Amino acid sequence: MDQFSLLMEGFSSAITPMNMLWVLLGAIMGTAVGVLPGLGSSMAVALLLPITFSLDPVAAFIMFAGIYFGGMFGDSTAAILLNTPGQSSAIASTFEGHRLAKHGKAGQALATAAIGAFIGGLLATALTVFLIPYLTKLATIFGPAEYFALAVFAFLAVSSVVSESVIKGLIALGIGLALTLVGIDGPSGTERFTFGVPELLDGFSIVTITVGLLALGEVFSMASKVRSGGMQTPHQTKRAILNRREFRFALPAWLRGTAFGLPFGIIPAGGAEVPTFLAYGTEKSLAKRRGDKSFGTTGSLRGLAAPEAAGNATTGTAMGTLLALGLPVSSTAAIMLAAFQQYGLQPGPLLFTTNSDLVWTLLASLFIGLAVLLILNLFLAGWWAKLLQVPRHYLYAGITVLSVLGVYAVGSSISDLWVLFLVGVLGLVMRRFRVPLAPVMIAVVLGPLAETELRRALAVSEGDASVLWGSPFTIALYSALAIALLISLIQHLRHRRQAKIDARTAAIAVVPTTKAKAGSESE
Repeated sequence: MDQFSLLMEGFSSAITPMNMLWVLLGAIMGTAVGVLPGLGSSMAVALLLPITFSLDPVAAFIMFAGIYFGGMFGDSTAAILLNTPGQSSAIASTFEGHRLAKHGKAGQALATAAIGAFIGGLLATALTVFLIPYLTKLATIFGPAEYFALAVFAFLAVSSVVSESVIKGLIALGIGLALTLVGIDGPSGTERFTFGVPELLDGFSIVTITVGLLALGEVFSMASKVRSGGMQTPHQTKRAILNRREFRFALPAWLRGTAFGLPFGIIPAGGAEVPTFLAYGTEKSLAKRRGDKSFGTTGSLRGLAAPEAAGNATTGTAMGTLLALGLPVSSTAAIMLAAFQQYGLQPGPLLFTTNSDLVWTLLASLFIGLAVLLILNLFLAGWWAKLLQVPRHYLYAGITVLSVLGVYAVGSSISDLWVLFLVGVLGLVMRRFRVPLAPVMIAVVLGPLAETELRRALAVSEGDASVLWGSPFTIALYSALAIALLISLIQHLRHRRQAKIDARTAAIAVVPTTKAKAGSESE
């Protein structure tokens, strides 16, 4: 009850006309910057950080609450409408979200993302307020072996469950892991696969690969369909909100996604990428069991709802981890830590005693920021959807320009633009041969983490590989992975057998028709 009364005091400090204005401005600016390809929510916080230096700490952090969640929704908006996620945590939203937009349901997709962000963030922030002393204990059980097991689970789960073909999924995973090997090896400091090119010493930027594979690859794919007449502007429905049936349909996915995201804001496992991909993979698997054909074709609301809720749930608990432990578990949280230090504040257990008023006002402003963003983005969803009514040759030319500017703004390197072009061509080839993009992205994001933790675990155990599966957590995770792979293999075999039966039935049906036509012609 003490926490509840302190939270109410935080609300009394946060709900003033001036503070509400700061939340609104933060939400608008965070969303606007997050929409730009190549920038994303962390860049939104970084770019808007100097604006808050002239404000008092309470007003500054209230504004940051709007920027924090606004940037996340901006990432998703770009992912859904332009197939260009502002940050890697929004990659999983591109798969079904952009398909919905291409089939005339951009408004419903944006509404699904906004409501999912609200539900995931609201539950996570509430959990942060009341249960953070207990949840922080989860962080203590994670060592190098557990992180590696988590990464392997994400690799194989996404490659087998999300992909229509296990072989193509593993090929895509191999491409992504190969891209992460370029550059300087961290532990040893030696060059790997740079071929004497100094610009490759830092490796390939995640932003460059993401924008090249998803945005530029989509541009090349659309440009290749111009002559064949396949490049058509979809007719968008005027409705930019979910009806009762669609809300009930998406609700279980929002809750499942939130359950995935809650623990990952507490453990430093690379941010929201893992839970968003796992949430998407779970919905994909459940859709196969239900016989839902919308996945991978016209787009599924559940395939978008789950990763959106997971990403914002992770963001919510990540803020609690930052405040309670002083531990930033994502790039956005790291920038927020710098903002605290700018005001002479050090997040951690002592912050709740030395600056209790500021902490509880900030936590209350997170609730306010979520509500403001929900209302704002539901109102603006229809306007955002109108972006797709721009003629395609103008729209994709604009996407290309923004992609190039976004990548150049991050690294200020011409070599990054060449890499962007080559990765875009790779994205075109993968689309032509129906090789899935999700395993490439999850490998690029989690590949360095998996390699570092594997080598760290083996170094601690002095080369004893049994350390990788020696803890109860790793045993449980690998067992769940084995069961999931077995179920996926059985499903793939069933689908292949059913496809052969359908093809044989169709061939048998064609033969009598052909004979009948031949007989009528002879007569």
